[in-house]
Amino acid sequence: MYIADIGDQHVVKRMPLSGGDHDPVCPSYEPPYGLSGLGPLIGTAINLDPSAGVAALKLDFSLSKRCSTTAAGAKAAATDSIKNDARKLSLRALLHLLWHESGLTEWTSNWTGKRNWRQVYRHLTEAAGNMTVRGESLTDRLFIPEPFRTDDKAAIAQRRSQKLAGLFQPAVGTRRLMVLVAEIKEFADARSGQQMIIRHMPGVRFHLEDAAWRSLQRRFETELALWKSDDALHLITIVTVGGNSAGIITVNEIALMTVTSQWLPIDDAFERRLVERLVRLRKKSVKGLRFNLSRNQPMANVILPERQPLACALYIVPAGADEGFEISLKEMIEARPDLEAWIWRVADGDLPPLPI
Repeated sequence: MYIADIGDQHVVKRMPLSGGDHDPVCPSYEPPYGLSGLGPLIGTAINLDPSAGVAALKLDFSLSKRCSTTAAGAKAAATDSIKNDARKLSLRALLHLLWHESGLTEWTSNWTGKRNWRQVYRHLTEAAGNMTVRGESLTDRLFIPEPFRTDDKAAIAQRRSQKLAGLFQPAVGTRRLMVLVAEIKEFADARSGQQMIIRHMPGVRFHLEDAAWRSLQRRFETELALWKSDDALHLITIVTVGGNSAGIITVNEIALMTVTSQWLPIDDAFERRLVERLVRLRKKSVKGLRFNLSRNQPMANVILPERQPLACALYIVPAGADEGFEISLKEMIEARPDLEAWIWRVADGDLPPLPI
C-alpha cells in the first residue's frame, strides 16, 4: 500500500498490480489475473518493480512516426490493435490496463451517482503515474482532457496547449506521438471523411479520412452499435496522435471501448445485461477485461469477490462458440476450485438467476 495525494486529499492506495497478493477479506484484494486477459501479460508486456511501485510497459504500437513531406490531411491508420501476443500491449490493452489500475472496473451500488468524468480523469491520471514506457513516465506521453468548465476555459486551453506542444516541435527523422484517452462526443461529416469530436475539448477536431473511417466502422462495429443504441452509454477512445506542419493534431492509430453509465466496460449487449443487473448490488463486482484476448477466447466476464462462502466467477458463452472455446472454459474453471462458476450460454436462452 502507499499514500496517494489526490486533489486535496491523502488516500491509502494499493501498489500497482498487487491486488492478488492481498488476503481475500482485504478491501484491496483483486481476483486472479489469469481469469482475464491480464494474466498472460504479467512478467512479459508488464514488468513490476515493487521497490519503485511502478510497472514498466512494452507497447505493440509506436510513440514516434517517421517524418514525411505528405501534406496535411494524409490518411490516418485506423486499427483495432488487438493481437493475441503476451509480449507487448496493444493499444486496446493499454486502455484496459489504465481502466483496471484506476479501479474503474469495480462497482458497488453505494457509488451510484458518484462516478463522473472528473473522477475518471483523476483515477486514470493517477494510474498512469505508476507506469513507465522505455524509462519514461507514461504521464509524459499521455493526454486526458480535464473536465471542462466555462469559467476556467482559457486556463484549461493553455494547459492543453502546453501538454501537446511537443507534437509540433521540429524533428529530423521522426516525430513524437502521444496517447490520447478521451470520451467521444460525436462524429460529424467533414469535407472528406469524418471529424471526431471529443467531449471536454471544445473546438478541437480530429480528422479521419474516408478509408480510416470505413476501417473504424468495420473493426469496431459492435462498440459503435452499442454506443448508438442508448444515450446513457459512453464511447471511450484511445488514440496515438501527432502534429503536422499545418499545426493540426492528426490521428495515427485508434481503438474504441464502450462503457456503461457507471463507466464499466462492456463488450456487447449480453455483457451489458449482466452488468446492469449487478450494478444494483451493494456487494462489489469486478468487470473482467480482454486486453489482448480475442472474442473467441473465454474469460471471466465478472467476478463477485465478496460472495460467500466462495467468490464466484461469471462466464458468458456466446452463441456459436466452438468446441475450443468450451474446452478452454472448462480448463479455466477447473484451475480455480477456490471459485464457484456461473455460466450463461447465450444460445440456451435468457439470463439465468444470478449467484447472489
